[in-house]
This record gives sequence, structure tokens and C-alpha cells, in this order.
Amino acid sequence: MKYAYYPGCSMESGTAKEYDQSVKAVCQTLGLELEEIPDWNCCGASSGHCTNFRLGHALAARNLALAERMDMDIALGCPACYQRLKGTRHEFNENAQLREELPDLICMPYQATHDVRHLLDIIYSDFDIEEIRAKVTRPLTGLKLACYYGCFIVRPPKVVQFDDLENPQSMDILMGALGAEPLDWSAKVDCCGGSLSLTKRDIVAKLVSDIADAARGVGAEAIVTACPLCMANLDTRQKPNGDKALPILYFTELMGIAFGAADGKGWLQKHLVSPVALLASRGII
Repeated sequence: MKYAYYPGCSMESGTAKEYDQSVKAVCQTLGLELEEIPDWNCCGASSGHCTNFRLGHALAARNLALAERMDMDIALGCPACYQRLKGTRHEFNENAQLREELPDLICMPYQATHDVRHLLDIIYSDFDIEEIRAKVTRPLTGLKLACYYGCFIVRPPKVVQFDDLENPQSMDILMGALGAEPLDWSAKVDCCGGSLSLTKRDIVAKLVSDIADAARGVGAEAIVTACPLCMANLDTRQKPNGDKALPILYFTELMGIAFGAADGKGWLQKHLVSPVALLASRGII
């Protein structure tokens, strides 16, 4: 099983290197081959598409066309990148004028012959859950988790066509297969304010605090995410009102650690709210 890998800016050289590293470790364990798209460019999130319709789609489409040359579907981990690339592919198929203009804008042919998939979808949908469970060498026994999907992975549903819009379950099921206890909670698809991180910090702080409070309210010891923007906000903007800030982890970090990845402890050192003490107390690391 092989995919054209689009790391995106945050995972390649920005704040989410540990996400990129854990993605590669998990995919190696699962036998999922990722070939990085050569000469990929920024997808335009989160300002390009707001600035200019054609520019926004051209930025995404160039990556789509490069992957099409590779004759592979695209795999990626950032929901913002996912929404931009998946959205451009959808718009290309729906909008005749864009379909005519886009190849000239990106100076290469594009026909939308290959799909765009988030790695959460790929790992959950393409592998049997018993196959995931069989690879666990360090079970996450006793770890109570709030799986946080955010607002990009499952929206808009007619474009992404992945999991349930209001109550997604894929991450919960994966965490359960690792031995953890995923909790039912009300904020799993609430917005953390990712696109407002630099411009409306007060709003973001309120959104993040509400999400963290909801997770603590059901007894969660940590929040699991599949988004670099959500991670950045939740890891830096919590105001716990006397309660300790919750560690935030990428789902692939927990998968990699459960699979026995040698680099797992190194990923955890990049977190501002350290998950080390929590995982050590459960005998996971």
C-alpha cells in the first residue's frame, strides 16, 4: 500500500515535527509506504483561499497535479491541508470554469484522477482493527482519553466524506484498540479557533478553555488530536482555572508508543504540557 505523502508546512519544518516523525514510524510498522511529493508547496491555509479564489485553488492544485504524476492518492496529516486539497479536487469536479482554467494557472495538466485522504482515515479504514491490536507491545491500559477531531476532518461532509459529522468514532476505536479508554464527551468536533490564533487570541483562549474543561469534566487525563493547529492551540492556550492543564497528544504518537517505537520519548519532549509523567505513571513509557 503506497501513497504520495504531503507533509505540509507545519509537519515538515514547523511546530508539528513530532507528528511527522510519529506518522512515519506508525506507517512503517503498518507497512504503509509514503513517498513524499517532490517540490510540494504550501497549500494556502489558512489565508490563501480567503485572499483570492483562483490563487487558493492553484496552490492546492499544484500539489494535486504533482501527486497525479506519481499515479498515487495523497496521504496527509494536517486537516487544514486536507481540507484545502480535498476541497480543490471537489471544486475542480463541480466547477466547469475552474476545471478549464486550473491547468493553465498551475502550468501542468490536472484531471482529478486520484483521491486525497487524511491519515486517520487511511489507518482506520484500510487496516483491520484486529491487525492494529496485534501490533501493540505497550498497551495504553488505564489511560483515559478525550479524542478531539476538531472541525476540519469531518467537515464539510459532502467534500470529505469521512466519519460522522457530529459524533465521529474512528480515533476512539483506534485508541481503544491500543488499550486506552476513550471517553464520550461533548466537544469532540468543536472549533479551537485555529484560523484566529494570531488575530483573535482572546476568542481562541475561550474556545480552548471550553474544550479542555469539557474533557476534564468527563475524567479525561489527556486529549488526542490529529491536527497541528489544534495541537498548537490546545497545548499553549489552556487556562485551567486551578486544575492542571491537560497534555495533548497526536494520535500517531500514542500509536507509535503502543507499537514500541524507539523514538517515542523524543516526540514527547516537544510538548509544552508534558505528557511524560502521565504516561510513565501508567507504565506506558
